[in-house]
Amino acid sequence: MPEPGSFPVELVGGVPVIAVPEEIDIANAAGLRAALLAAAALGSATVVVNMGQTEFCDSAGLNVLIRAHQRAQADGGEVRVVIGGAAVRRVFAVTAIDRVLPTFGSLEAALAKPPAADVLPVAPAD
Repeated sequence: MPEPGSFPVELVGGVPVIAVPEEIDIANAAGLRAALLAAAALGSATVVVNMGQTEFCDSAGLNVLIRAHQRAQADGGEVRVVIGGAAVRRVFAVTAIDRVLPTFGSLEAALAKPPAADVLPVAPAD
């Protein structure tokens, strides 16, 4: 289990922002999921995941983000992802997740932009 606070959630302008550590993998993906659920419980359909300092994200982390985005879309919102590292940006591009989740180069951009109109909807999981 991840330590409490490893994915702090802060409200910025009424939007929950989750700070993500340098690595997201099978060992801490459950902590990210818990933070996303806690952020959604704050009442905003849109959540920002700040991966600006993240250097590694495996399939467990990607799966958590996609499922959270599905839940947010069902409520009329979305999960916006801030990506700073080239390695994480490449993983999102290679897996085409950057075509599903709205991604941004900075936290300011993620908070300033309205929901991306060109984001493809995600089909519900089985």
